[in-house]
Amino acid sequence: MQKLSRFKLYGLMLLGTLMTSPSIAEDIRLPYQGLTLNANLSLAPGSSLSDGVVLITHGTQAHSRLELIQGLQERLRDQGRNSLAINLSFGIDDRHGLWDCSVPSRYRHEDAVGEIGAWVEWLKNRGVKDLVLMAHSRGGSQTLWYATEHDSDIIKSLVLLAPGLSTREREVAGYRKRFNKELLPLLTRAQNLVAEGRGDTLLEDVPFLFICPETSVSASSFVSFYADDPRRDTPYWLNKVKKPTLIIFGTADTVVPELPERVAPFVDGERIHFETVDGAGHFFRDLNLDDAVDAAVAFIESEEKTQ
Repeated sequence: MQKLSRFKLYGLMLLGTLMTSPSIAEDIRLPYQGLTLNANLSLAPGSSLSDGVVLITHGTQAHSRLELIQGLQERLRDQGRNSLAINLSFGIDDRHGLWDCSVPSRYRHEDAVGEIGAWVEWLKNRGVKDLVLMAHSRGGSQTLWYATEHDSDIIKSLVLLAPGLSTREREVAGYRKRFNKELLPLLTRAQNLVAEGRGDTLLEDVPFLFICPETSVSASSFVSFYADDPRRDTPYWLNKVKKPTLIIFGTADTVVPELPERVAPFVDGERIHFETVDGAGHFFRDLNLDDAVDAAVAFIESEEKTQ
């Protein structure tokens, strides 16, 4: 009851932002499938939701107040752009902060697609007609999945910072390097459980994703993040997505160093665009983030002129 009242309060506050307002930042909450999702709304000075919004999705096991995400919102606001940085739930009610390895996970990679959609609908219901989808790392492939399968007239373009890559070879090698363990025996065990209709069974004390050397995760969740599924791989979507898409890559990125080579066949300068930031790592720190946002805004403005 308290959360519902708070949600109604935020709704009333946001109705006021449809008129010209000073620069504000607000925490927003949204009921979704028995959970509460949260996000940070940043409005540029003198702007309103009707002026358009950039919806930002974070990467693997991260959150909406990560330094990178905060930096994106601040720099977008400085350039007159509104943004909504969403916090994927990871199956936790009103989640904040990094993924909690002490909590058993039943969350799946594809669950993010529905949550992105819920926030798009939230914005649409508040009069937003011009929406840019921006994402970092794994959030990039999740955003492509959403934009391809749930395209909408309000989505004008996509901006992906170091979007995620996933192949069988990459996952196996990464798991071995990160945890000094073999992925395939655990994956086979999880896939067998799913095939037997026991996908909710927890795998105990297993390494998972990036920051959990030991955690509990359901077989379905483990399969979703590690099975050989091209839908987690950015290039899979690039010949399918309809909206103009900009990919931004840091030349010092050691997480997805093969990104330029993998996406090169799809870059045509019309629908799929590619920009590099010299010296930037995977998280585009400091001045590198300025360069990334400058490239993003230039792309967004260029697309606005053609629409």
